[in-house]
Formats: sequence, structure tokens, C-alpha cells
Amino acid sequence: MKTFFYSIKEFEKQYLLNANQNTHEVSLTSQNLAVETAILSAGYEAISVFTNDDASAEVLELLRENGVKYIATRSVGTDHIDLVAAKQMDIKVGNVPAYSPYSIAEHTIGMMLALNRKLILANANAHQYQFDLAPLIGFDMHGKTVGIIGLGEIGSIVAKILHGFGCNVLVYDLIQDSKKAETLHFTYVSLDTLYAEADIITLHVPFTAQTKYLINLESINKMKNGVMLINTSRGGIVNTKDILNALISGKIGYLGLDVYENERGIFFKNHQPQEKKDQLLLTLMQLENVLITGHQAFLTNEALTNIADKTIENLSDWESEYYKECNSKIGKVAHLEELLH
Repeated sequence: MKTFFYSIKEFEKQYLLNANQNTHEVSLTSQNLAVETAILSAGYEAISVFTNDDASAEVLELLRENGVKYIATRSVGTDHIDLVAAKQMDIKVGNVPAYSPYSIAEHTIGMMLALNRKLILANANAHQYQFDLAPLIGFDMHGKTVGIIGLGEIGSIVAKILHGFGCNVLVYDLIQDSKKAETLHFTYVSLDTLYAEADIITLHVPFTAQTKYLINLESINKMKNGVMLINTSRGGIVNTKDILNALISGKIGYLGLDVYENERGIFFKNHQPQEKKDQLLLTLMQLENVLITGHQAFLTNEALTNIADKTIENLSDWESEYYKECNSKIGKVAHLEELLH
């Protein structure tokens, strides 16, 4: 299947080429999908996108005019794609429903430890030959209460790791599985109970209309003073301005973000010194109790391999489906000709 890949990073090229094995005719660009770049898809049956691409209804209309029938996103999330518009335009969308959930779960735990033990500050001080321990006091993870919001594959692995630390794990999820709770040693609670009792809160839910700004002034006020908040899911789940105010007041004691609600156009690229910077993000990064990584939680060899393999698999499945439909139509025409004779 002739496919145009948008937002290709240098580090992922070889993974895609290895997965493709010349099966599909592909073209790659580092440019994001947008109104201005939709023209690049002309003559292609399919495109592949990433989370920083704009697959809004306006862009989808341009893609359809170019002959695009399929969109393969190299991500679990599809909030960058207007799925309703895609269905109306008969554009099929495929994602990567799972790719080494360990990568994101382990990054989540890594952020907790780095913030708790102030590893970034310790490393910076050490490079200045400054070894004063006074500003580096942390806490034992053992015995702390950690609240997990969303218990999909990633949240389940986070729960398993935290149990190994000796944490008391609380979970809020719309679907409750008592057998899983027993196996992974956690307790289901209401959202308000989780907010009130958790020393650390970590988010593992998709971005939807229901989860947008789930973490806001109201929910923050229900949390413990000095709570640690970790978000490795989607930036729009937290209201960043409310988070900043809570950091300044001390209500939130630690913040770890791998995602940011305004990250499109910022993350995944190097910026020129003269470029205008996002002031909200800059303000967050000036705080010592904030750790920000640029949407890299997924970035392991295993995850990149799985993402590439599944993306190519989606293209192959669509191609197979297309040929089956064509053969079916040919068969119907042949049968009609027989009847006419």
C-alpha cells in the first residue's frame, strides 16, 4: 500500500524500515500533518501520523480529496484525529493499541523516584562540585499511599511495581475487577477517596471529553498538602495553570510531566534560540520540584519496535481487505456476465 508517513523522527526511521521490509511503498517526512502539508499526501492511499499531527475535520477533508482512505497512527491515543469526521468520510483509522506498556510504566516510576530523591538537583550540584546534602532529603516509598487513576495495561504494571516497593496502592477505574485487585494487591476506591488519601497520584487514562481537565482547581483542593502528581498519559487531562498555582502555594509538592497540554509544536523538535517560547512551560521548568520530559515515556527499543511492527501490520491488513473487496466485486461482475449470456 502506498503510504506517506508524517512526523517521522530520525530515531524511528530504521525501526519502520525494518518492519516494512519493502512490503509497502513508503515516503517519509519530518513535517507534521497540517492544513499546509496535507497536499503531500496526494497520490497516496494511506498516511501515518503521530500525536503531534493535526488530523482535524478540515485536514481530513483535504486528505480525502487527495485520495487517502486510511490513517495509521503510531500511538495508542487517537485524540489528534477527528474520528467522527473520519467515519463520515469513510476514512479508516488504525492505532497501536499496545506497545510495551512497561516503557511508560517504568518511566512513571522513574519520575517518582527522581522527584522524591531530588536526583536532578543532586546531579546538577555534583557537577558544580557541591555535595551539601541539606536540600536533598526525600522519603521512603515503602508505606506510602499511591493513587492510580486508570487501570489499563500501563496502570496495572505501575500497580505491580509499586506493590514491590511496599506501597499502599489505591485505584480508581470505571471498570472494577476484584480478581485483578487481589492479584495485584490494590484497593478500588472512589475518586474523592483517592484524592484525599494518596501521597502520590499518577494518571493513566485516555484523553476524552470526560477526562479533559480531570485535574483542576476543584480536584486539587481535595488532595493532600504536598502531594506528588505524575502525568505520563495526555497533557489535556490536567489544567496546567491550576497546577502551577498549586505548586506555588505548596498544595502540590512535586510534579512530573511527560506530556503537556500545549505540547503540539513544542515537543519532538529542537527550537531555534530566537523562537518564541511557551511562557507557562518556562515558568514550570523554573521550579525545582518539577520534572518535565518531552513525551519520551514510550521511548525504548522494545516500544519502538512494537509501534513500527503494528503500524505496518495495519497497512497490510487494510491492503488485504482492499484486495478481497476488489476480488469480490470482480466475482460479482463475472457472475452477472454469466447470467446475461
